Amino acid sequence: MTPFATVYHNPRCNTSRTVLKTIEDTGVTVRVVKYLETPPTEDELRTLLADAGLEPRQAIRTRESIYKELGLAGADADTLIAAMVRHPILIERPIVVTEKGTVLARPADAVQAVL
Repeated sequence: MTPFATVYHNPRCNTSRTVLKTIEDTGVTVRVVKYLETPPTEDELRTLLADAGLEPRQAIRTRESIYKELGLAGADADTLIAAMVRHPILIERPIVVTEKGTVLARPADAVQAVL
């Protein structure tokens, strides 16, 4: 069976592009999810974060203007998840899923852990 990876990808993000190229260069079959166009459901996001061993606060983009607009600095985990589902730009990227595990590939070389 050919190795397979799913990448939750933002083509405008340099790190995300670098990670995608790294994966493609290994010959792994890649499924690209442009999560800004097709955001994960709440359950999918919770599963991704749990599988990566991340709390929502570790996977939210605090520098996005919507983060401040929504007053998320003191928000609990459920509120952060709901905000990320409604505003997927808040989801840190790229998230990579392979048979070896799930990782938030930030920095880009963190993807090596699941290749």
